Order: sequence, then structure tokens, then C-alpha cells
Amino acid sequence: MYPLVLDLAADKIPVAVTCRVLGFSAQAFYAWRKRPVCRRDYDDAHLINAALDIHHDDPGFGYRFIADELSGRGVRAGRNRVHRLCSQQRIWSVHARKRGLSRKPGPPVHDDLVTRSSPPRDQTSCG
Repeated sequence: MYPLVLDLAADKIPVAVTCRVLGFSAQAFYAWRKRPVCRRDYDDAHLINAALDIHHDDPGFGYRFIADELSGRGVRAGRNRVHRLCSQQRIWSVHARKRGLSRKPGPPVHDDLVTRSSPPRDQTSCG
């Protein structure tokens, strides 16, 4: 939304009016203009690059091993944060792919040698 305010300001529309119409303060806009990328996003980008480098070296590494490797390289990041960033960037271990829960059963593995039959319908068993 803040880049829209910049575009409208270039068209000679006052920033205060645009911010009021869009529903945020002019102070928030000027704070964004001073620093368009927040520190957390900047740190996350560097952490993602480091995680991608580690994952590129060994694709078998999942987020737990990446978190351990990051701490070994002197980068401080918790496992939950590494998990969040790896999930966002789809960095997964090549060995740990979960299958979907909607699998359809395949053909029977063995022939039915017992020839089981269902119980008669008129009898009910009350345990």
C-alpha cells in the first residue's frame, strides 16, 4: 500500500489525504519510506540464503540438520524459525516426503485362499 502512496504523491495528491483514505497514518508511511525493508525481513533473507547453501551441499538435510549446521557456522537462529523459513521456501529433505492421506488401495496382494464369506444378514450378533 505504501508504494501506492508514493505513486499518488507523484501525481500531486497530498500524502496525508491518501493515508487517511487508505486507513493508516502518515507517520507509518514516512517510517516505511525511511526503511522500506524491515530488519526481520532482511535477516530472514540472509538466513534463507544460508539455508539454501547448506541444502545445496547436501539435499538430504531437513530443517533440523540445517538449523544445527547454521549454528555450527555461527548463525544464530532457532529451530522454529528455520522450520518456518524452510517451509515457506519449500526446502525439504529429499528423504522425508510424506505421501498424501487420500491414497486409494491397490489390487490385493494375495489370492483369497480361505474364500471368506460375509455373515448371513438376518442374524445379528449382540456381543
